[in-house]
Amino acid sequence: MHITAQITGIKYQTFCTADLKEIDFSEFDINSHITYFVTKNKNFSFSISKWKSPKRTRSYPFERVYNTLGFNKKITVIPVIKDEGKDGDRDYVQLDTISLMSLLDVYVIFAYYDKAQKNPRYNNKATNFEFDNNYVKNKIIEINNYHSSPLHWNLKEIKESLPVILDKAIKSFRDLSKKLSVDFHGEDGVVQFKNKFLEGLEEFMNASRLRAQDAQNREFKTIQPKEYLITSTKATITIKNYLGGLYYLTTDEIEIKENVLYLIEGKHSSNAKIPSIGDIKDGLLKMILYCNLKDIKIDNKNYKVQPTLKLTSNQLLSNYYSKSDSNIQEFCKVNGIRDSLKKFLVLLLQEAKTNNIEIIIESVK
Repeated sequence: MHITAQITGIKYQTFCTADLKEIDFSEFDINSHITYFVTKNKNFSFSISKWKSPKRTRSYPFERVYNTLGFNKKITVIPVIKDEGKDGDRDYVQLDTISLMSLLDVYVIFAYYDKAQKNPRYNNKATNFEFDNNYVKNKIIEINNYHSSPLHWNLKEIKESLPVILDKAIKSFRDLSKKLSVDFHGEDGVVQFKNKFLEGLEEFMNASRLRAQDAQNREFKTIQPKEYLITSTKATITIKNYLGGLYYLTTDEIEIKENVLYLIEGKHSSNAKIPSIGDIKDGLLKMILYCNLKDIKIDNKNYKVQPTLKLTSNQLLSNYYSKSDSNIQEFCKVNGIRDSLKKFLVLLLQEAKTNNIEIIIESVK
C-alpha cells in the first residue's frame, strides 16, 4: 500500500527533550563532546547535534536532533560522505535529510572527516572518524553572523559549500588511505555524486530521491529487530514539502478505521519493560512529521491521519492506551516501572496529548 501526503509547515510542542550540557565555545571540539549539547560565548548560544553517518537509518541520529528542538537556535553537523573502506559501507548525504532539517528550523553544517583509525579486524576498513573541528567552528561563527532562516542557510550551503566539501572529502580520504594503508571505495562514485550536484539542484534532488526510494523499498521488505508488528501492514509513504523535497518513508504499521488512517511507528524491547528512551525519541521525530501531514491520500481517496507511537515488550503484564481511560500510574505500578522511567512516560503522554498523538504500550507475550 502506498500513501501520499504534503507538509506545508511544522507545528509541534516537545516535552521530552534532554537537558543539554553547556560547552564554552573556546573549548569547543565537535569530536570530543557528546552527540548533543549547547555551545555558547558572549555573542551566541546554539544547541548542537552531530551525525555519525549521513545515512539517517544507520546510526539513529533523529534522537539527537530531537533533543535539541527545545532550543531557540539549532545546528546539526552531518558528514557529507562517510567511506569506511572497501570492507565497509559508503554513504552520502541526501537532500531529503536537509529538507527535513529545514522544516524543523535546524541549520545544517556539512562537514568532512580528516582523521580516522584503521579497524584492527579488517584489512580495508577504518573506524573512529573525526571531523575537521576548525572547519565546524568557523561555520558556527558564520551562522551566528547569518541573518536569515535555517531554510535559506541550508539552501545556500547546498549550492555554495557542498561541492567544496566534497573536494575536501576526496582529498582527505586519499590522505587517510596512505596513512592507514586502507583501500577506500573508488573516487569515481564521489566524483559522479559531485558532478550530478553541479548539473543543478533539480538533478541533485532527483539523484537524492532515487537513493531515498531505494532505501524505502529495502525497508518496506524488512522488519527491523526493534519492531514488533501484530500485523504485517507496512506501507510506503511519500511526503512532499513546500521546498519540493520528497521524503520516502516506511510506516511500521497502518490501520484504517472508517476515514481515519493510523500511521503507527513501532518500537519493541525483548528484555526491558519499555523500549529505550533513545528509541522512543527516534520515533517521536517521525511523529512530528505525521502530526503535520495534509492532503493524505491512498489511491486518490482522502483520509484524516492519527499519528500513533506503539511501544511493545515481552516483559509487560498489562497494556496502556492513551486514547482510552487507562491510568498511567496504575499501569506503572502493575508492571513495576521504576520512578525515573515513570516520569519520562508522564512527559511522553503530555507531549502526545498536546500534539494529538496516540500512545499504545502493549505486552506481546
